[in-house]
Amino acid sequence: MKVIDLINNNTQTAFSFELLPPIKGTGIEKLYHDIDLLREFDPKYINITTHRSEYVYKDLGNGLYQRNRLRRRPGTVAVAAAIRNKYDITVVPHILCSGFTREDTEYELLDLQFLGITDLLVLRGDKAKHESLFTPEPEGHAHAIDLEAQINDFNRGIFIDGSEMKITKTPFSYGVACYPEKHEEAPNQESDLYWLKRKVEMGAEYAVTQLFYDNAKYFDFVKRAREAGITVPIIPGIKPFKRKAQLSVIPKTFKVDIPEALVREVEKCQDDSQVQQVGIEWCVNQCRELMAHGVPSIHFYSIGATDSICEVARQIY
Repeated sequence: MKVIDLINNNTQTAFSFELLPPIKGTGIEKLYHDIDLLREFDPKYINITTHRSEYVYKDLGNGLYQRNRLRRRPGTVAVAAAIRNKYDITVVPHILCSGFTREDTEYELLDLQFLGITDLLVLRGDKAKHESLFTPEPEGHAHAIDLEAQINDFNRGIFIDGSEMKITKTPFSYGVACYPEKHEEAPNQESDLYWLKRKVEMGAEYAVTQLFYDNAKYFDFVKRAREAGITVPIIPGIKPFKRKAQLSVIPKTFKVDIPEALVREVEKCQDDSQVQQVGIEWCVNQCRELMAHGVPSIHFYSIGATDSICEVARQIY
């Protein structure tokens, strides 16, 4: 069953979460452990992130450095297949523009098609660490809507060279990202909504938000989206606050505001164990308010926060 059907057919607010593929060479056992902890809350689907290659510099010992490309977290397709095989749950691998050519994407879609994995989250992705501005790969896509166009062509049985598939199978369905506090590169909220509407018109069946800590911003965003004619489900993305250092890290990394009330409570804490409890309480209250407003699903960003999410889920599900 497609993600959009799992969301729409659920009588209560659904639960889902996102996982990070393991660092190269570390194995998949930690991922299985996290899934085992969260299974009791009946996740409807699990997202698996994708990461581009980055440049790293190797010291050659003679005053020179060698620049190499390294992908520290490969295996999104394999991880998705392993999780689905072990747990019989819908998996949603991320598909990126960032770091991938159109041919890379085509082969990834073929691999997923062979595996019978047909749900995707389509993203532009972040710029590389060495870039000041996002730069697509040569023969790659600059925007998520361009990536959607390739997926739509693939669904119609057309390869990137224009040739036709001899056999077509179940088409891919997909969601996209959205930003209650706007994307960092968008000049204003109106422009950001315009591009979300374009992504929906291209075929996105739902949208998942960037994490946020102020529900008022989510509710206002949904209201403006509906007024703009965007009718697909808009799934709130949530991550429990956990460490005092996140007061500066989260706004810098995700370009979101932290409410002053949460800041004051975190600053009172003597250590991160106290911060974690504050974060759990804040998250529980966030989720209860979202559920009271009838959100169809809540999507949790579990990276580094699985234990907190377990406690939140015990209290709200």
